[in-house]
Amino acid sequence: MRRQPALRLSVLLLLVTGVPAAGQPTTPPAPYAYRQLENPQQEAQAKALMESLRCLVCQGQSIADSDADMAGDMRSMVRERIKAGEKPEAIRTWLIERYGSWVSYKPTVEPVTWPLWAAPILLLLVGLWLARGRFRRRTR
Repeated sequence: MRRQPALRLSVLLLLVTGVPAAGQPTTPPAPYAYRQLENPQQEAQAKALMESLRCLVCQGQSIADSDADMAGDMRSMVRERIKAGEKPEAIRTWLIERYGSWVSYKPTVEPVTWPLWAAPILLLLVGLWLARGRFRRRTR
């Protein structure tokens, strides 16, 4: 009967120490996740593109700066496609189709995003109109 608490304690200890180990990736990183392309021009294209793509895990970093496994996979994918001769804009378009426009730090102008592009201009015009009225009252 005294073995019950010891068994429970050992199961609990196994669960507490085993869960973090299970969260670690078991697969090796993608081939070009941390390795540059041999061609310096292609690597420069890849680097420029990677700096303009947002990490889907970190969200505040580009895939060039992120250490997340997903960012490593995306870096490798970008390098492999550029090595195969694909243009950076075609890769960006493919990634946007796959992950949505949020993945790009360079948003596109579409009918859905027109209010976002127009809002700063409209707010500036409203501010100038309000300031004009305020200055007119002071001069009288």
